Amino acid sequence: MESISDKLERYVSEYLKLWDMYGVIQVIRKGEVLLEKACGYASLEFGIENTLASRFSLASMSKQFTAFAVMLLHDKGLLDVDQPAQRYLPEELKIDESITVHHLLSHTSGLYNFYNFENDFFGGDYRLDYSRTRFFRQYINKKPVQPAGTAYDYNNSNYNLLAWIIEHVSGETFGEFLHHHLFLPLGMNSTTVDDGCAVIKNRSSNYIKDFAETVKCPYYNEKFSIGAAGIVSDCADLYKWYTCLRDRKLLSPAGYERFFQENENSYCYGLEHHSLYGQDRYSHGGDQLGICTYMQNFFAEDLCIIILSNNEAINQYRLGKALADILHQVEVEPPARHPELQLSEDCLRNYCGTYLEHKIQLELIGGKLYFTRFTGNVHIELYPVGDGEFVQRYYDQRHPYKITENAQGEKVFFGYPRLAP
Repeated sequence: MESISDKLERYVSEYLKLWDMYGVIQVIRKGEVLLEKACGYASLEFGIENTLASRFSLASMSKQFTAFAVMLLHDKGLLDVDQPAQRYLPEELKIDESITVHHLLSHTSGLYNFYNFENDFFGGDYRLDYSRTRFFRQYINKKPVQPAGTAYDYNNSNYNLLAWIIEHVSGETFGEFLHHHLFLPLGMNSTTVDDGCAVIKNRSSNYIKDFAETVKCPYYNEKFSIGAAGIVSDCADLYKWYTCLRDRKLLSPAGYERFFQENENSYCYGLEHHSLYGQDRYSHGGDQLGICTYMQNFFAEDLCIIILSNNEAINQYRLGKALADILHQVEVEPPARHPELQLSEDCLRNYCGTYLEHKIQLELIGGKLYFTRFTGNVHIELYPVGDGEFVQRYYDQRHPYKITENAQGEKVFFGYPRLAP
């Protein structure tokens, strides 16, 4: 009979035949390593391959560390998560007094969310010199779009503010606080906060596709990610983190109860909670330029699943769900690509045009359809899979993009009608 380890290995091997993943996968249950896989390159420039010791940017997986740090301060009586967040922010960073620390932690603050196509943050300011005050004034210090506590809206601004709260209350920088009070006590010596300048040994570079070529991802200033992303770690350290949560180290029982308490939309503090296979799963993923990460914790059965990638080939959530299914004796379909629908160039050209100036554009180049991003600097090949449905050629895209028509007969992509030529 095929062992669980063999089933995991077979599925991953089939998956990697389809998708050119750079990264690592690790599955540990009750202290036994069931799967360890390193693939692709840490540095294409120098021909250095990823290993289990490679260190990866975690993107939004970082949020759980920020939330935990806030709970450490809550435990010490240095802040109260149910009090207005502005009490714990410096004068120049004050926000609406109705927003509590809890609202920030649970993504229910109602703050304006600038992570959208209309704003110039990703294409512009994300690449500029960092000024905390300017960043706050330009993108965060806006009138809340809805009353605090009324609705869930995943918003990185919440966790930027939490990092600044940690700094103001503790008197340490965000990186110093996490290092002294979290990483050092847990022996997480390969985990650090990336400020965009530090030399981080064994750190894997991030890559994307432009046309069919693998290229370095466009530059962005990691300082803007403070609290919401920006932590770098490896599998070994993340397993130490898992044992911290499993064994409830560092925080008080009451602190852990609050940390793991489910709020709106299954969100706790920096983690999501779901009932799966008759037990609790705590997880979080991360998506950023050149980064795909995902970690699942099943504490009752002592199971930890880690996926870290430094390119954008995989769908870490689909892969992670398949691994969890295999581990729980759930039948899993073999990995597969969306079948390609053959369309003529004239049909493909019918979808081309500008849908949002400098930000959303579809072009036909060399007989292929491209979604052009970052003012024409990145070209993502799309292929048709249905009527008005397209997926990326080099990314395991579960749900196709849909291009529809509105009542005026205009093509609509990402909710934006095509602009007149």
